[in-house]
Order: sequence, then C-alpha cells, then structure tokens
Amino acid sequence: MSRTTDHVEAFNEAVRTGDWDTFAERFAEDATMMFVNVPAGPFEGREAIAEGYRTNPPTETMSVLEEADDVARFLWSSGGTGTMSIAWAPNGTVQALAVSFD
Repeated sequence: MSRTTDHVEAFNEAVRTGDWDTFAERFAEDATMMFVNVPAGPFEGREAIAEGYRTNPPTETMSVLEEADDVARFLWSSGGTGTMSIAWAPNGTVQALAVSFD
C-alpha cells in the first residue's frame, strides 16, 4: 500500500469514527492544508488542520482511483471526484496537502 493510499484509509477511518485528532497526527506540526475553489482554509499547522476537521467534518469516505508521484485522483462515496497532492516531511508525516474537487 502506498503512503497516499494509507493516508486515504486513515481519512476514511476518521470519517467513520469522528476521531479527527488522531487523523491530524499524520500531519507535520507546521503542515499546511488547502482546498482549491472551496471556501475552507487554508489551514496552517497541525492544530489548525485538526480544528478545521472537527468544526466541519467530512461525511463521505473516498477511494483512490489512480496515483503517481504523490498526486492522487479520488472518488467520493457519493460519486464526485477530485485530486489531492501530498508533500511528505522527512519523518513521513504530511507536510502539505492540496485538494481540488471536480
């Protein structure tokens, strides 16, 4: 399993359980998360990312359709699609995440 697929599986588990604090631990302390053409974020730092997920939690899981070079196309459980790009910190946590929806 790739680290991007592993990240998506952890996201799906957080959707199912509501445990966004554990999911946020996957991000570097100084990570950034942004959404393209979506009125959310950008979020700067692990705590801001966790707070963003806690206050506006996603309700759908996703699956990876295809991935290459830490860029993945994904499918929401409702059928919508999007793209995520992940930059990884040297310790394996997410340093930067950018998400766009089709």
